[in-house]
Amino acid sequence: MTDTEKNTHHKLKSIRKVLNGKAGRRLRQWRDRRTHRLLLVGLFAALAGMAYLAYWQQHASHFVTTNDAYVTGNVVALKAQTSGTVVDVRVDNTQYVHKGDTLVRLDGLAAKVAQEQAEANLAETVRQVETLFSAAETLRQKLAAQEAPLNRSRRDLQRYRNAAHDGAVSAQQIEDTEFTVRQLAAEVRKTHAELDGAEAMIRGVALEHNPKVRQAASALKQAYLNRVRQGIVAPVSGYIAKRGIQPGEQVYPDTPLLAIVPLDYLWIEANFLEDDLTEVQPGQPVEISVDLYGSQQVYHGEVLGLGAGTGSVFGLLPPDNATGNYIHITERVPVRISLDADELKTHPLRPGLSAVARIDTRKPGRSVLQPFTASPPDSYHTEVYDTQLDGAEALIDKIVQNNRFSVRY
Repeated sequence: MTDTEKNTHHKLKSIRKVLNGKAGRRLRQWRDRRTHRLLLVGLFAALAGMAYLAYWQQHASHFVTTNDAYVTGNVVALKAQTSGTVVDVRVDNTQYVHKGDTLVRLDGLAAKVAQEQAEANLAETVRQVETLFSAAETLRQKLAAQEAPLNRSRRDLQRYRNAAHDGAVSAQQIEDTEFTVRQLAAEVRKTHAELDGAEAMIRGVALEHNPKVRQAASALKQAYLNRVRQGIVAPVSGYIAKRGIQPGEQVYPDTPLLAIVPLDYLWIEANFLEDDLTEVQPGQPVEISVDLYGSQQVYHGEVLGLGAGTGSVFGLLPPDNATGNYIHITERVPVRISLDADELKTHPLRPGLSAVARIDTRKPGRSVLQPFTASPPDSYHTEVYDTQLDGAEALIDKIVQNNRFSVRY
């Protein structure tokens, strides 16, 4: 046996002694404990997997969730309706205003001048039309005056012709009378034509309904309306946002002034992947959490309807997959979700806030072709502009009556 083999033999004997001794027993115990722990961990993992699988099959598989969701509401963009210089701005951002409140006021001087000019134009038009009525009446009287000698000459001519057989009337007298009849008849026809032309301007309507008078009255209404609209009012109640107007600025029709945001009617716009919407139907309950309040505050709503197309269809550049290389992409479809009004009062929200929406598809809804979305009462209606012409008709009637001939004389 060589020296190397002897050394190896002694080392093996030393290892056997260690393993058969106290240290060996500790090593075997550690290995047994490790194996036991691994078995426990594996068993726990298997049980947890089975429990999650059961939970998913019985509960989680019936929910679809997305964090691509936002609070949405109406933003009423208020614009100028007429020209003028801003002299008074009565509101600022975050301020609450009521429907009908005056928010911005223009100087109104140019509108006042334009209204005065329209009033003068209406008065002049009334007098011109009254002149047409007078001219027509003058022609009627002239026609009556011309028809009287014509009728007399015709009767004379008939008598002369009857007396001519007895030689009582000369042929020259008959010829002169025939000439007179023809001359008077021509003058009557001329006056008839003039009367028809005059009556064409006034026929069938009273003075206040004459087309020229109505046209001048419409111009006055427009000037009156432009003057009233120098005070810009709130069409709805809500909070002021994006106020970008300052005193001294010149504005024109459609100049953006500010925005009004009603916060009492909001909803969620949730964009779900198209393969998550297989079981989603209008009427199914939804749980919503908003980042503003965290996951502890849960809002409750229901699916109102599904968008009529994906976002890409309504984009600035709609897809045209037939023009080049095609890449299959799972699209998102917007889903409109209601919010409970009482919960909104307790925990107010703002448009644009990020949210997480989870739809419970276990409850049956109705066809996606029958959405629950509807316009709420008074949310898309305003009557603040209906009364802006109040007083215009009375002003027009006053001008018409003051410029009639019967009043002037």
